[in-house]
Amino acid sequence: MRPGSRACWPEAARRCRSLPATRRGTRLDGAAVEVVPASEVRWGALNPARGAQGPRAADLWGDRTGSGATGFLVRFAEGFASPPHIHNTTYRGVVIEGLIHNDDPDAAELWMPAGSYWTQPAGEVHITAAEGEGRLAYIEIQHGPYLVQPAEEASDNGERAVNIHASNMVWLDASSAAGLNLSSGVSPAEGPRVSYLWGDPQDRDPSARLVALPAGFAGALQADGPSLRVVVVEGRTQIQQTGTADGSTLDPGSYVGSVRASAQRIALATDRACLLYVRTEGALSVVQTAHR
Repeated sequence: MRPGSRACWPEAARRCRSLPATRRGTRLDGAAVEVVPASEVRWGALNPARGAQGPRAADLWGDRTGSGATGFLVRFAEGFASPPHIHNTTYRGVVIEGLIHNDDPDAAELWMPAGSYWTQPAGEVHITAAEGEGRLAYIEIQHGPYLVQPAEEASDNGERAVNIHASNMVWLDASSAAGLNLSSGVSPAEGPRVSYLWGDPQDRDPSARLVALPAGFAGALQADGPSLRVVVVEGRTQIQQTGTADGSTLDPGSYVGSVRASAQRIALATDRACLLYVRTEGALSVVQTAHR
Protein backbone atom coordinates (compact mmCIF):
# COMPACT_ATOMS: atom_id res chain seq x y z
CA MET A 1 0.00 0.00 0.00
CA ARG A 2 1.43 3.37 -1.03
CA PRO A 3 1.05 6.52 1.14
CA GLY A 4 -1.80 7.72 -1.05
CA SER A 5 -3.98 4.71 -0.25
CA ARG A 6 -4.39 4.94 3.51
CA ALA A 7 -7.24 3.55 5.53
CA CYS A 8 -8.52 5.51 8.52
CA TRP A 9 -7.57 4.54 12.03
CA PRO A 10 -10.25 3.82 14.61
CA GLU A 11 -10.76 6.85 16.81
CA ALA A 12 -9.33 5.05 19.82
CA ALA A 13 -6.05 4.52 17.97
CA ARG A 14 -5.60 8.21 17.25
CA ARG A 15 -4.67 9.09 20.82
CA CYS A 16 -2.85 5.99 21.84
CA ARG A 17 -0.30 5.23 24.55
CA SER A 18 1.76 2.27 23.41
CA LEU A 19 2.04 -0.77 25.64
CA PRO A 20 5.51 -1.67 26.94
CA ALA A 21 6.97 -5.13 26.55
CA THR A 22 9.56 -6.35 29.06
CA ARG A 23 12.84 -6.98 27.23
CA ARG A 24 15.14 -9.88 27.78
CA GLY A 25 18.88 -9.30 27.93
CA THR A 26 22.18 -10.31 29.50
CA ARG A 27 24.12 -8.26 32.04
CA LEU A 28 27.92 -8.30 31.79
CA ASP A 29 30.96 -6.66 33.32
CA GLY A 30 29.52 -6.17 36.79
CA ALA A 31 26.02 -5.49 35.35
CA ALA A 32 27.24 -2.24 33.72
CA VAL A 33 26.84 -3.68 30.20
CA GLU A 34 23.49 -4.91 28.89
CA VAL A 35 23.24 -7.04 25.75
CA VAL A 36 19.87 -7.56 24.00
CA PRO A 37 20.13 -9.79 20.89
CA ALA A 38 17.50 -9.11 18.23
CA SER A 39 16.29 -12.70 18.63
CA GLU A 40 15.40 -12.04 22.28
CA VAL A 41 13.47 -8.75 22.11
CA ARG A 42 9.89 -8.97 23.32
CA TRP A 43 7.35 -7.40 21.04
CA GLY A 44 4.20 -5.54 22.01
CA ALA A 45 1.74 -3.30 20.22
CA LEU A 46 2.86 0.22 19.37
CA ASN A 47 -0.81 1.23 18.90
CA PRO A 48 -2.98 -1.48 20.53
CA ALA A 49 -6.21 -0.18 18.99
CA ARG A 50 -4.94 -0.83 15.47
CA GLY A 51 -5.00 -4.59 15.97
CA ALA A 52 -2.95 -7.04 13.91
CA GLN A 53 -2.15 -4.48 11.21
CA GLY A 54 -0.63 -2.03 13.66
CA PRO A 55 3.14 -1.69 14.13
CA ARG A 56 4.88 -3.86 16.74
CA ALA A 57 7.37 -2.30 19.14
CA ALA A 58 10.06 -3.47 21.55
CA ASP A 59 12.03 -1.29 23.98
CA LEU A 60 15.80 -1.80 23.80
CA TRP A 61 16.56 0.64 26.61
CA GLY A 62 14.37 2.93 28.70
CA ASP A 63 10.55 2.78 28.73
CA ARG A 64 8.61 4.50 25.95
CA THR A 65 5.54 4.78 28.21
CA GLY A 66 7.52 6.68 30.85
CA SER A 67 8.88 10.22 30.93
CA GLY A 68 12.53 9.60 30.11
CA ALA A 69 14.64 9.00 27.02
CA THR A 70 14.08 5.64 25.28
CA GLY A 71 15.30 3.65 22.30
CA PHE A 72 12.98 1.05 20.77
CA LEU A 73 12.43 -1.05 17.67
CA VAL A 74 9.35 -0.75 15.47
CA ARG A 75 8.34 -3.43 12.96
CA PHE A 76 5.70 -2.50 10.41
CA ALA A 77 3.22 -4.84 8.74
CA GLU A 78 3.60 -5.41 5.01
CA GLY A 79 2.01 -2.52 3.13
CA PHE A 80 1.63 -0.40 6.27
CA ALA A 81 0.55 3.18 5.61
CA SER A 82 -0.71 5.54 8.29
CA PRO A 83 -3.21 8.37 7.99
CA PRO A 84 -1.95 11.87 8.83
CA HIS A 85 -1.15 12.17 12.53
CA ILE A 86 1.21 13.82 15.03
CA HIS A 87 3.28 12.79 18.03
CA ASN A 88 3.61 14.57 21.34
CA THR A 89 7.39 14.18 21.35
CA THR A 90 10.11 14.56 18.74
CA TYR A 91 11.68 11.31 17.60
CA ARG A 92 14.66 10.20 15.53
CA GLY A 93 14.68 7.08 13.38
CA VAL A 94 17.15 4.81 11.58
CA VAL A 95 16.01 2.27 8.99
CA ILE A 96 17.29 -1.26 9.69
CA GLU A 97 15.31 -3.39 7.22
CA GLY A 98 13.00 -2.71 4.30
CA LEU A 99 11.98 0.73 3.01
CA ILE A 100 10.34 3.52 5.00
CA HIS A 101 8.66 6.73 3.85
CA ASN A 102 8.02 9.40 6.49
CA ASP A 103 7.03 12.90 5.43
CA ASP A 104 4.37 15.53 4.97
CA PRO A 105 1.15 13.98 3.59
CA ASP A 106 1.57 15.91 0.30
CA ALA A 107 5.31 15.26 -0.13
CA ALA A 108 6.71 13.20 -2.99
CA GLU A 109 7.61 9.66 -1.99
CA LEU A 110 11.11 9.12 -0.61
CA TRP A 111 11.64 5.46 0.24
CA MET A 112 14.57 5.19 2.63
CA PRO A 113 16.56 1.91 2.82
CA ALA A 114 18.66 0.48 5.65
CA GLY A 115 21.18 2.99 6.97
CA SER A 116 18.92 6.00 6.31
CA TYR A 117 18.08 8.50 9.04
CA TRP A 118 15.10 10.75 9.69
CA THR A 119 13.64 13.01 12.36
CA GLN A 120 10.02 13.80 13.17
CA PRO A 121 9.33 16.98 15.17
CA ALA A 122 6.65 16.90 17.84
CA GLY A 123 3.34 18.32 16.66
CA GLU A 124 4.10 18.15 12.92
CA VAL A 125 1.54 16.37 10.73
CA HIS A 126 3.05 13.49 8.76
CA ILE A 127 2.44 10.02 7.41
CA THR A 128 4.54 6.88 7.75
CA ALA A 129 4.59 3.96 5.32
CA ALA A 130 6.72 0.82 5.00
CA GLU A 131 7.34 -1.81 2.40
CA GLY A 132 9.90 -4.45 1.46
CA GLU A 133 11.48 -7.22 3.51
CA GLY A 134 11.63 -6.83 7.30
CA ARG A 135 10.31 -3.25 7.60
CA LEU A 136 12.25 -2.59 10.80
CA ALA A 137 13.38 0.73 12.28
CA TYR A 138 15.07 1.95 15.42
CA ILE A 139 13.28 4.92 17.06
CA GLU A 140 14.67 7.16 19.77
CA ILE A 141 12.99 9.81 21.91
CA GLN A 142 14.51 12.26 24.35
CA HIS A 143 11.33 12.55 26.44
CA GLY A 144 8.35 10.23 26.85
CA PRO A 145 5.79 8.98 26.76
CA TYR A 146 5.53 8.26 23.04
CA LEU A 147 1.97 9.02 21.95
CA VAL A 148 0.05 9.07 18.66
CA GLN A 149 -2.34 12.02 18.42
CA PRO A 150 -4.80 13.37 15.82
CA ALA A 151 -3.63 15.72 13.07
CA GLU A 152 -6.14 18.32 14.27
CA GLU A 153 -3.89 18.96 17.29
CA ALA A 154 -0.90 19.96 15.14
CA SER A 155 1.54 22.57 16.42
CA ASP A 156 4.88 24.06 15.38
CA ASN A 157 7.69 23.68 17.90
CA GLY A 158 10.24 25.35 15.61
CA GLU A 159 11.99 22.12 14.61
CA ARG A 160 12.07 20.90 11.01
CA ALA A 161 11.98 17.31 9.82
CA VAL A 162 15.07 15.74 8.28
CA ASN A 163 15.19 12.81 5.84
CA ILE A 164 18.64 11.53 4.84
CA HIS A 165 18.75 8.64 2.38
CA ALA A 166 21.58 6.19 3.08
CA SER A 167 23.24 7.16 -0.20
CA ASN A 168 23.48 10.79 0.98
CA MET A 169 25.27 10.16 4.27
CA VAL A 170 28.55 12.07 4.68
CA TRP A 171 31.28 9.74 5.89
CA LEU A 172 34.56 10.71 7.55
CA ASP A 173 37.58 8.47 8.14
CA ALA A 174 40.52 8.80 10.53
CA SER A 175 42.15 11.41 8.31
CA SER A 176 39.34 13.89 8.96
CA ALA A 177 37.47 12.82 12.13
CA ALA A 178 38.66 12.85 15.73
CA GLY A 179 38.43 9.70 17.83
CA LEU A 180 39.08 7.08 15.13
CA ASN A 181 42.23 5.27 16.29
CA LEU A 182 43.68 2.73 13.83
CA SER A 183 45.80 -0.33 14.48
CA SER A 184 49.33 -0.42 13.07
CA GLY A 185 49.50 -0.78 9.32
CA VAL A 186 45.85 0.13 8.67
CA SER A 187 45.26 3.13 6.40
CA PRO A 188 42.36 5.55 7.04
CA ALA A 189 40.60 4.21 3.94
CA GLU A 190 40.66 0.70 5.44
CA GLY A 191 39.60 1.66 8.96
CA PRO A 192 36.37 2.67 10.72
CA ARG A 193 34.32 5.61 9.44
CA VAL A 194 31.81 7.90 11.13
CA SER A 195 28.77 9.92 9.99
CA TYR A 196 27.52 12.43 12.58
CA LEU A 197 23.72 12.58 12.96
CA TRP A 198 22.77 14.88 15.84
CA GLY A 199 24.17 16.68 18.86
CA ASP A 200 27.71 17.92 19.50
CA PRO A 201 30.01 14.85 19.53
CA GLN A 202 32.55 16.56 21.77
CA ASP A 203 30.41 17.77 24.69
CA ARG A 204 28.71 15.95 27.57
CA ASP A 205 25.17 16.19 26.22
CA PRO A 206 23.71 13.27 24.26
CA SER A 207 24.77 12.91 20.62
CA ALA A 208 24.69 10.16 18.03
CA ARG A 209 26.43 9.00 14.90
CA LEU A 210 26.61 6.05 12.56
CA VAL A 211 29.85 4.08 12.81
CA ALA A 212 30.92 1.81 9.96
CA LEU A 213 33.30 -0.95 11.03
CA PRO A 214 35.26 -2.79 8.32
CA ALA A 215 35.36 -6.57 8.02
CA GLY A 216 38.03 -7.96 10.32
CA PHE A 217 37.81 -5.13 12.86
CA ALA A 218 38.80 -5.91 16.44
CA GLY A 219 38.78 -3.24 19.12
CA ALA A 220 36.44 -1.21 21.27
CA LEU A 221 34.03 1.69 21.44
CA GLN A 222 34.88 4.02 24.32
CA ALA A 223 33.00 7.02 25.72
CA ASP A 224 34.05 9.39 28.47
CA GLY A 225 30.51 10.06 29.75
CA PRO A 226 27.89 8.14 31.75
CA SER A 227 26.38 6.12 28.88
CA LEU A 228 27.23 4.39 25.61
CA ARG A 229 24.39 2.80 23.62
CA VAL A 230 24.84 0.80 20.41
CA VAL A 231 22.28 -0.63 17.97
CA VAL A 232 23.33 -2.87 15.08
CA VAL A 233 21.92 -1.50 11.82
CA GLU A 234 23.59 -3.68 9.19
CA GLY A 235 25.98 -6.63 9.22
CA ARG A 236 26.86 -8.32 12.48
CA THR A 237 29.32 -7.94 15.31
CA GLN A 238 30.64 -10.11 18.11
CA ILE A 239 30.79 -8.92 21.71
CA GLN A 240 34.20 -9.47 23.33
CA GLN A 241 33.21 -8.16 26.76
CA THR A 242 34.25 -9.83 30.00
CA GLY A 243 31.71 -12.52 30.86
CA THR A 244 30.64 -13.15 27.26
CA ALA A 245 31.07 -16.51 25.59
CA ASP A 246 33.28 -16.50 22.51
CA GLY A 247 31.32 -15.89 19.33
CA SER A 248 28.35 -14.09 20.93
CA THR A 249 26.97 -12.48 17.78
CA LEU A 250 24.64 -9.49 17.43
CA ASP A 251 22.56 -9.21 14.25
CA PRO A 252 20.67 -6.13 12.97
CA GLY A 253 18.23 -4.86 15.60
CA SER A 254 20.41 -6.02 18.50
CA TYR A 255 21.49 -3.67 21.28
CA VAL A 256 24.45 -3.38 23.62
CA GLY A 257 24.73 -0.58 26.16
CA SER A 258 27.08 0.46 28.94
CA VAL A 259 25.94 2.71 31.77
CA ARG A 260 28.20 3.56 34.69
CA ALA A 261 29.36 6.62 36.57
CA SER A 262 32.25 7.56 34.29
CA ALA A 263 33.99 6.00 31.28
CA GLN A 264 32.36 3.31 29.12
CA ARG A 265 33.98 0.59 27.03
CA ILE A 266 32.42 -2.06 24.77
CA ALA A 267 34.77 -4.49 23.02
CA LEU A 268 33.70 -5.68 19.55
CA ALA A 269 34.95 -7.75 16.64
CA THR A 270 33.55 -8.19 13.13
CA ASP A 271 33.95 -10.86 10.50
CA ARG A 272 32.09 -8.73 7.94
CA ALA A 273 31.42 -5.03 7.48
CA CYS A 274 29.05 -3.71 10.14
CA LEU A 275 27.03 -0.50 10.56
CA LEU A 276 26.20 0.71 14.07
CA TYR A 277 24.08 3.51 15.51
CA VAL A 278 26.02 4.84 18.51
CA ARG A 279 24.59 7.24 21.10
CA THR A 280 26.84 8.69 23.79
CA GLU A 281 26.96 11.29 26.52
CA GLY A 282 30.49 12.52 25.97
CA ALA A 283 33.03 12.05 23.20
CA LEU A 284 33.33 8.68 21.43
CA SER A 285 36.56 6.92 20.54
CA VAL A 286 36.71 3.94 18.17
CA VAL A 287 39.89 2.10 19.09
CA GLN A 288 41.05 -0.51 16.59
CA THR A 289 43.47 -2.93 18.23
CA ALA A 290 43.79 -5.44 15.39
CA HIS A 291 42.73 -6.13 11.81
CA ARG A 292 41.98 -9.83 11.56
